[in-house]
Amino acid sequence: MPTLTRKEVDEIALLARLHLEPEELERLRTELGTILDYFVTLALVDTTGVPPMTHAVPMEMVLRPDEPQPSLPVDVALKGVAKRDGDLIVVPAIIPGNDP
Repeated sequence: MPTLTRKEVDEIALLARLHLEPEELERLRTELGTILDYFVTLALVDTTGVPPMTHAVPMEMVLRPDEPQPSLPVDVALKGVAKRDGDLIVVPAIIPGNDP
């Protein structure tokens, strides 16, 4: 049974940027110990021959074929743009300096 010391729980709380009261530290020490016990139980399960998987249920990724398509005409693509300069979109500067 893995048991955590209070110092280890203090360090975990520090890493997680948590302020815990003394009674919370003791409760978490017990709860985290229980979680670690469960991981020990899981580690004892024989998984030989079990293929790795990404989901608990079978899933098939349906992808469309990657085929070139004609580009959107510039006038259509820039139709809703507030300000443009030819084929370019003009946006406000975010870095102080020379504004065009």
